[in-house]
Amino acid sequence: MSAETTTVRDAAADLAEVLDSFALSDRGDDVYRGRQCRQTASRTFGGLLMAQTVMAAGYTVDGDRRLHSVTGHFLRGGKTDTEIDYHVTRLRDGKSLANRRVEVMQGGELLCSMLLSYQDDRPGLEHAPTMPDVPAPDGLPSLDDVLTGFDDTLGWFVDALRPVHMRYANDPAWLQKGTGEQLTHNRVWMRPVGPLPGDAHLHEALLAYVSDTTLLDSILTTHGLSWGLDRVLAATINHTVWFHRPLVFDDWLLYATESPVAGGGRGLARGQFFAADGTLTASTTQECVVRHFAPRRR
Repeated sequence: MSAETTTVRDAAADLAEVLDSFALSDRGDDVYRGRQCRQTASRTFGGLLMAQTVMAAGYTVDGDRRLHSVTGHFLRGGKTDTEIDYHVTRLRDGKSLANRRVEVMQGGELLCSMLLSYQDDRPGLEHAPTMPDVPAPDGLPSLDDVLTGFDDTLGWFVDALRPVHMRYANDPAWLQKGTGEQLTHNRVWMRPVGPLPGDAHLHEALLAYVSDTTLLDSILTTHGLSWGLDRVLAATINHTVWFHRPLVFDDWLLYATESPVAGGGRGLARGQFFAADGTLTASTTQECVVRHFAPRRR
C-alpha cells in the first residue's frame, strides 16, 4: 500500500470523526450538546465551536432560508475533554429572514457568543472579486510533503485531524522561514477527503471548521515568522464567516487569505473561498490577540 493510500485511509477516518462531532444531542428547550473530537492543542479548536454552533442553530430553522453569516466572539478557551452545550435563542423568524443567538457553555462558563443570520436567496445585484491566479491543486505537494522534517517543531499540526486535503499554492510559513520569504498572503486549496452527506448544514459546518485552520498565517508570514519555529502566542477574539451562495463542499476550494493590519497586540486576517471555476462562495475575517516573544537566551 502506498503512502498516499495510507494517508487517504487515515484521513477518511478523520473526516468521519469530525462529522460525528457535528451530530449534536438534543437536550430540550433549544439546548444541544456536542462531543469533542480529538485535538492536539491545549484548548478547544475554535473552528469546532463555529461548526457545532452552525449545526445547533440550523436545527431550529425551518423552510428554505439558508445560513448567510455566523459571527462568534470568543471569551475563554474551552477544555478539550469536556462536552459543550449550545443554548439557541430564536431572535426572529420572519417571512424570508431568521436570526439566532447561540451561547456556547462549558461547565457553567460562557466560552463564546455567536450570532447567525438566515435568508431566502432572491435575485439582485451581483459582483465579486476575481480569484487569485494560482496553480491548480493537481500537481501541488500534499500537506504530508510540506510537513516532512517538521515532526518535532510542528507536532501539533502533524498529528491534528485532517478532514480535508490541503495543498499550498505557496510555501507555508515554516518553509518561508527557511527561504527568508515574507508573504502578505496565503493560498491553500482544500477539499473534503471523502463524500459528505446531503445535509446543507454539514457542508456549512465543515467549511466553518476549516476556515479556522490557516486564516491567521498571513499575520505571521508578513513578518517572516512561523508557528512552531518562533515564540508566538495567538488567541482568537472574533471570527465571522459569510456564505454568499448555496454551498456544496464536495470539490476543491481555494482559501485565499491575507492580513491587512496588525497593531496594539492584535492582528486581523481576512479570507475568501473560491470554487475552481472562480466563483466566490464564502468570505471570512478573524481578529486575534498575537504576541511575538524574543528567542530565549541560551
